[in-house]
Amino acid sequence: MAASVLTLDDARGANFEVIEEDAKGSQAVHDMVTALRANRRSGTANTKTRGEVAATGKKPWRQKGTGRARAGGNASPIWRGGGTVFGPRPRSYEKTVNKRTRRLAFRKAFSERIKAGDVLAVNGFEIADGKTKSFISEVAGISPDTGSVLIISDSFSDNTYLAARNVQPALLISADEVNVEQLLYFDKIIVTSGAMDTLAQRTAK
Repeated sequence: MAASVLTLDDARGANFEVIEEDAKGSQAVHDMVTALRANRRSGTANTKTRGEVAATGKKPWRQKGTGRARAGGNASPIWRGGGTVFGPRPRSYEKTVNKRTRRLAFRKAFSERIKAGDVLAVNGFEIADGKTKSFISEVAGISPDTGSVLIISDSFSDNTYLAARNVQPALLISADEVNVEQLLYFDKIIVTSGAMDTLAQRTAK
C-alpha cells in the first residue's frame, strides 16, 4: 500500500492547526500525560492501623516493676505485626484537565510527530482475510523496519481487528479515541484519509 509522509504543509492543507514553536504547548502535554497515567491508577493500596490489626488488646505485662518499657498492647506500630502509621489508604488519584488544555496538548503532540516525519498518510487500511501474517506484511509495506506502530482510522473492519490483535507493537484506534500518550508512545503513526477530518477537528483551537 502506498504511503506518504505527512508534512506540515499537508497538515495545513487538511485544515490541521499545527504548532511550530518548540516551547508552546509542552506544559499542556506534560499535564495531559500525567493525568492519563494518574487516572489509570486503581488507588486500592491499603494498610491497617493499630485499631484494625488482629491483636488481643491485652496488656503484655504489668505497668511497673519489670524493668522493661511500659506497653499497652501488641497492636502498637513499634511491635512486629502491629499497625502501620501513615500508610497508604484507598484513595482516588484522578486528575482533571480542562478542554482548552486537552486540545492544546493534542495539537502539540500531533504537530511534533509531524515535524519529526513520523506520521504516514494512507488512503485506507484493511486486512480482508483477518490473518496476522497479512497484517504484518501490510504494515511492513507501509513502514519497513518499524518497531511499533499506531494506526488511526475512522473505523476498522472486524477482520482487521482480528488480524492485529496478536501483534503487540501495533494498536488500531479510531480518530476520536486516540489520546496524547498514544501519539507520543509509538515509533510511527499511520493515518487513513477517513480519519483526517476528525483529527483536524480535534486539533482546532
